[in-house]
Amino acid sequence: MRELDELLLRYLDEIYPGDNEADKDAFRQVLELADPELNAYLLQRQMPSPEPIARVINRILRRTRT
Repeated sequence: MRELDELLLRYLDEIYPGDNEADKDAFRQVLELADPELNAYLLQRQMPSPEPIARVINRILRRTRT
């Protein structure tokens, strides 16, 4: 979905450069998720259980609301 790609690109452009290494690693893990799983997280149908991934997903979603 193009909209979800745009969410990820916005995070990559605006937030990722200032992230610490742990958050950068978590974002890379987010990018490795299967599409259905990633879509469920970004559409808030599910919450990821690994805390670092949940933190990045929340930051991606918060970024879109501001």
